[in-house]
Amino acid sequence: MKKLYKYFFRGLITVLPVAMTLYLLYIFLAWTEKLTLWILSPLIGSFYLPGMGLVSGVLIILLIGYLVSKPKVRQLLAFAELPFTNLPVVKSIYSSLKSFADYFSPTGKQGEQSVVILRMPGHALEIVGLITRRDFTDLPGGFLPGERVAVYLPMGYMIGGYTVFVPLEWVQPINMSVEEAMRSSLIAWMARPPAGTSSGGQAS
Repeated sequence: MKKLYKYFFRGLITVLPVAMTLYLLYIFLAWTEKLTLWILSPLIGSFYLPGMGLVSGVLIILLIGYLVSKPKVRQLLAFAELPFTNLPVVKSIYSSLKSFADYFSPTGKQGEQSVVILRMPGHALEIVGLITRRDFTDLPGGFLPGERVAVYLPMGYMIGGYTVFVPLEWVQPINMSVEEAMRSSLIAWMARPPAGTSSGGQAS
């Protein structure tokens, strides 16, 4: 009986990530199909082919990306954003989401990130974090003097974390990608690193 339980949970752990990924992908595709067809239904009527909504959605997103690359369109978009950037509660939510999206855009600053181990002098504690800022010239005064960096410390099992500003000598780069570090932090570093990879070496 114990072997049956062991086989069952081993199979469940194997199938669950795949099933959840496929389920979330299905929900996303279904939502995209419905939304796009709702937008296009006045033009195409009852005509429908499976996948047409998804293809149309991708084309619309490409068109929007092309338009917002034009300076005049960006000016109009900035004007349309005024209600979202001035209302007290909406401003906080919209600004946070927009900053997050801009960070991962092709022109964002994700390439400046690096995974580091934070060690405070006199303490044996080690914390894995991400350097998110090295230049503080555009921030208000009040920060401690000296060469410092902003380090984001992600939290496990939830979206959130802390940002600390520490001296540069407190951090040491490690050979790990940002995606791998975020994924490991999300599950509290319970997953073993892939075979043949090292996460303890210093990055070049």
